[in-house]
Amino acid sequence: MLRVLLVDQNRRRSTPLKESLAQAGYAVVGRIPNSADLNKAVAELVPDVIIIDTYSPSRDTLEHIVLAGRDDPRPIVMFTHDGDTEKIRSATRAGVSAYVVGGLESDRIRPILDAAIARFEDYRAMKSELDAANLKLSERKLVEKAKGVLMKQRGLGEEEAYGLMRKLAMDRNIRLAELAGQVVDAAKLLL
Repeated sequence: MLRVLLVDQNRRRSTPLKESLAQAGYAVVGRIPNSADLNKAVAELVPDVIIIDTYSPSRDTLEHIVLAGRDDPRPIVMFTHDGDTEKIRSATRAGVSAYVVGGLESDRIRPILDAAIARFEDYRAMKSELDAANLKLSERKLVEKAKGVLMKQRGLGEEEAYGLMRKLAMDRNIRLAELAGQVVDAAKLLL
């Protein structure tokens, strides 16, 4: 059962929403009146999804969303009446997975949450792939730099320098990138 945190200052509006969420199979773990306490509420309640109902997202609300999603991001659905394109872009950049303009009818909640969760998971997978590719690229650059250091200092060819680094890494039981970092650091000390 997915755990939902509601952010809505209108208690009369959030009570039927809680009931609709419960009927749809979600557990509402808390409700806060505004986003100022969002980071604290997320840390305490550990929701799977956050639903924010606001007339129009303020700059402060978007900043609180960024802070709440910085360390442990999760899907965020924002229901609003503001269809301004720039507000939509700002909210999406802040971490909102679904920006829904219009009412909060109970029959729309499940498909909207499902779509927001799917979009969030896709984004997270792409970000993970991008992070892995960036790490691999930076490690490759470091290995190339270390190879250059060995080629210059020991008068080795490219293949010989690479072979020496691989052998040292295997002998020390460390990754090639870690050894390359040590070679580059040692070369900096000697300059």
